[in-house]
Amino acid sequence: MTDPVVDSMLGVAAPDLAAENAVLRARLVQAELRTEAVRAGMVDLDGVRLIDPAVVKLTEDGTLAGGAALMGRLRQDKPWLFGRGGSSSSGAAAPVAAPAAPRSAMDMGVEEWRAARAELLRRGG
Repeated sequence: MTDPVVDSMLGVAAPDLAAENAVLRARLVQAELRTEAVRAGMVDLDGVRLIDPAVVKLTEDGTLAGGAALMGRLRQDKPWLFGRGGSSSSGAAAPVAAPAAPRSAMDMGVEEWRAARAELLRRGG
């Protein structure tokens, strides 16, 4: 039962508080899921969206109940979300960058040639 005097002083009706409480709880659940995902080594935190927030339970102090077990099950079901162990991408190394080929004076404009010549003379070449 709400007190109309208290509601008028707060400027908020009881249904608004219930809706706000639900929104804040959902945010807390998402934050706790993300925290537990980082602790478990999840590489892509978008994987948290795969967890149904309705099955998540919070303890009295607002932490995730059974978070490690929840992430353990997710790691078994979707190992590519965690670390490099089950990556679906290839293990090919990135190509080595080739050094820039020197440009010919014939391919340069006059100002570019003068700047390149000045740089070459400044380096003592």
